[in-house]
Amino acid sequence: MLKELIDQFYLENQKNKEQTRFYITDAGKCPRAVFFKFKNAPKEPTDPRIMRIFEHGENIHRNIFNILYRLRMGVVTEVPIPSQEIISGRADAILCVNNENYVLDIKSMNSMIFRNLSTPKEENVYQIQLYLHFFNIKKGILLYIDKDQQNMKEFFVDYDETVCKSLLDKFYALKDQVEKGEVPARLADYPRNWQCKYCAFKDTCKAPHGDSYEHTTAYSAVFCFTG
Repeated sequence: MLKELIDQFYLENQKNKEQTRFYITDAGKCPRAVFFKFKNAPKEPTDPRIMRIFEHGENIHRNIFNILYRLRMGVVTEVPIPSQEIISGRADAILCVNNENYVLDIKSMNSMIFRNLSTPKEENVYQIQLYLHFFNIKKGILLYIDKDQQNMKEFFVDYDETVCKSLLDKFYALKDQVEKGEVPARLADYPRNWQCKYCAFKDTCKAPHGDSYEHTTAYSAVFCFTG
């Protein structure tokens, strides 16, 4: 009884916010899934268990923020990037350590994934690269936290202008596809890619109309420009 009531609470409080810009966290994600998100395509409802996992991750972030404040290292948290034409994002924190600024991005995961992590995840590197670009900071820290055992690993990332240019070019190319209603191709390793397994749009993606998906909501109605 209680489980069902709690699950229902999460289902009733899902936030289905209309997306009007790309998020920095879209970097490295399947372009096809991002396209479907803009077009408000049919998708699977979020599992309440997944929502609780994300909520737990947010609590871990807050605990780390609290420790950073107490360390008195000149930290600002949840910092929005300067206003951009098509991209929005919010960095977890900007730190000043030994008179040098760093962008901090915190990621939490289960023990099995954490144990096998020897290098930072590619999509996480892409995301922090964009933060470095927009904040004009040259160094970043990816902090991974084992949610089960509370162990931590950190990786330092140097700003790479070439990587950022490539990522921004891909965003603008995807913007053009959304405008024209051109569905991006499936991932090269579809459906084996790990993103496919967890994608809320898997049914839309594999449906016969998936390659020519159109929605009654026009692009101009869901994309907002600021500059």
